[in-house]
Amino acid sequence: MEDNLNLYNTLTRKVERFIPNTPGKVKMYTCGPTVYHYAHIGNLRSYIMEDVLEKFLRFSGYEVKRVMNITDVGHLSSDADTGEDKMLKGAKREHKTVMEIAKFYTDAFFSDCAKLNIKIPDVVEPATNCIADFIHMIEGLLKKGYAYQAGGNIYFDTSKLSEYYVLGNQNAEELAVGVRESVTEDENKRSKTDFVLWFTKSKFEDQELKWESPWGVGYPGWHIECSAISIKHLGDTLDIHCGGIDNAFPHHTNEIAQSESYLGHKWCNYWMHILHLNDSTGKMSKSKGDFLTVSLLKEKGYDPMVYRMFCLQSHYRKPLVFTYEALDNMVSAYNKLVVRIAALEENVEENMEGEREKLAQFCAQFLEAMNDDLNTSQAMTVLYDMLKTEANDATKLAAVDMFDEVFSLGLLDAAKRMKEERSGAGLDEEIVGFIEQKIAERKEAKKAKDFARADAIREELAAKGIAIKDTREGTIWEKM
Repeated sequence: MEDNLNLYNTLTRKVERFIPNTPGKVKMYTCGPTVYHYAHIGNLRSYIMEDVLEKFLRFSGYEVKRVMNITDVGHLSSDADTGEDKMLKGAKREHKTVMEIAKFYTDAFFSDCAKLNIKIPDVVEPATNCIADFIHMIEGLLKKGYAYQAGGNIYFDTSKLSEYYVLGNQNAEELAVGVRESVTEDENKRSKTDFVLWFTKSKFEDQELKWESPWGVGYPGWHIECSAISIKHLGDTLDIHCGGIDNAFPHHTNEIAQSESYLGHKWCNYWMHILHLNDSTGKMSKSKGDFLTVSLLKEKGYDPMVYRMFCLQSHYRKPLVFTYEALDNMVSAYNKLVVRIAALEENVEENMEGEREKLAQFCAQFLEAMNDDLNTSQAMTVLYDMLKTEANDATKLAAVDMFDEVFSLGLLDAAKRMKEERSGAGLDEEIVGFIEQKIAERKEAKKAKDFARADAIREELAAKGIAIKDTREGTIWEKM
């Protein structure tokens, strides 16, 4: 195994060779959901791409341990440590307890992950399981002089750092008090960049979840959770930390500040951030009220694999714009791809011995694309190009199976279902071949501007109960 993966590192603002602290082993942390509502498809873009990274690392031969938190307390409605706890907000909205809300939306999140073939991380830790760990870490920060008590709360003192804005180009003059909402400044802070490590009973009297601490009854701030959970399960060094770009500041910035102050050395070498999914009005957000979930897409008739493929066709460092037209085009692309794979003979009596070199070549092309900053779009092109080669069907099926270890688009299963459905509909391979031949003839007729012939072929297929539809990705067909 060679360390050939090149990733854009937000910490250094450049593409770097990924080399873990321990050869062959990767310690990976990904920020989990705040389980006060359903995850929208913008949130899930981040989890899809983190899943692809983990699976590609495993595909490349690394032993990966991935940890993810579940935020079920402490995440306020503003990143400036003001507003009410999001979990309490969800509980009020639905007239349930906070823990009822947490369980319901945690289950909903993992149900969405299953629909999208997202692997559950090796360790999933709710914040409410780790109160003692948070208190221990805060005590350490107080002892080292990196934290102070004011107004009943414990704050991290950013003035103790030689550099705070390590993940961006902000400076103190440019810093907005709140990132996601317009809020007032917390007067207890010595500096507006300081952030809360622990809230006590002096604030948010209606807070449902509270614990005893050396500073009074209260609950942890959001930022301390990921640091403490990561250190608890992955030790005092971390290879790669992932999350959505909106977490880079202040959440991940604050994680670095408190973790490295507590540990006394560099904590995480690589930071990977996935850019937003936008709709026609801008960034997709729960605060807008109506937002799109994977379950809603499924209710509308979209296979969740189509949305996963939609994400894979764009680079994770580019904003992705969602429209139903774009998703419809991806439906056609996915179906066309499955049709091509279904046309490959599963039980061919072909000897792969003469094809081993071809399969190795396909693998090398796939690795080259994915090693280039996780270029899933180019890796998909490798898949399409492979299907056009003269390799035999057994080799092509082996390559599809290999690529889909990372893509996780369920391609072979979808192809199998398609063949079974066609068989159940009385469409044997001879009939399918006839349909494909007619579609090819129609394509040539249209190219020759013989539209009368093209219309005649459409009518011929319709008379046999076959409807065809032209899409940007080609012509697809289905039984009427």
